[in-house]
Amino acid sequence: PAAPAPEPSPIVAPAIADPLSERLVKEARTARVAGDIMAAITKLDEALKQSPEDPSVHYELGLMHETMGVYDKASAHYEKVFQLGVSGAGALYELAAGKLRDGFEQPGDFVGKLALGRVRIFKDTRVANGERVILSIPVQKSPDAEIDVNGIELKVDFFNRNSKGQIALRDERSTAETGWPTVPIDFANGEETMRATYFIPPQDGRNEHLFGEDKYYGYITTLSYNGEILDVQAYPRDLLGRAKAQPSQQQPLQDPSFDQLPPDINYNAPLLPTLEVPPIESLPPLPGN
Repeated sequence: PAAPAPEPSPIVAPAIADPLSERLVKEARTARVAGDIMAAITKLDEALKQSPEDPSVHYELGLMHETMGVYDKASAHYEKVFQLGVSGAGALYELAAGKLRDGFEQPGDFVGKLALGRVRIFKDTRVANGERVILSIPVQKSPDAEIDVNGIELKVDFFNRNSKGQIALRDERSTAETGWPTVPIDFANGEETMRATYFIPPQDGRNEHLFGEDKYYGYITTLSYNGEILDVQAYPRDLLGRAKAQPSQQQPLQDPSFDQLPPDINYNAPLLPTLEVPPIESLPPLPGN
């Protein structure tokens, strides 16, 4: 009798040919799990310069931009993987095809334990010297989720722009503090709010002349649970791209947008004014519930 035909070999993702790119992709994955979005993107951009046709690099960049909600860039990277076909992208071809076919989960449709609500941005008008900005960051819990609050991590990166139009992550002169203004953190109403306060001190004349005056420009906030990134918000949305671009590549900048505080606001009150948001029941249930 004829020998049985051998089992077909499973399709796998091709190995990254360049050792440096392989190391950068591994480091980017580690940074992504740790919630360090900036580090992950920076390493993947370096890998892309080193290996511009590598499907693993493009697929990882697609995942990162999808996580951040920058769906046009995510689609472009998935499309690149798709165009390489099975012969060039291996198992990544089918994964990219699924992303392009099924689309992406929008932030409002996020399925998981926790999600960020609409972040509100306030400027402390009492500050005459320097600049203080306050973020009110709602964290919403899915109704049936069992949450260990010790596993929640909310990271906020603040960015400045100077009078020369350059954008950069805040420097050591500025201060940023985060905390839950009310306790206990029990999500009794399905939502808890974290407050982040950012202060840019006044600059001396010499530094201002050399480097330009620093002003608040925007933020990136990353919500993680037990080390897993669940949600990311940035304002402006293209902040990551602007932060890395050279001044000559940057588009005209817009002034930052602030929510309005009432004139009789009590800054010592535990919470800033609340925003009307959809009830927590609008969050989809967890898978399997």
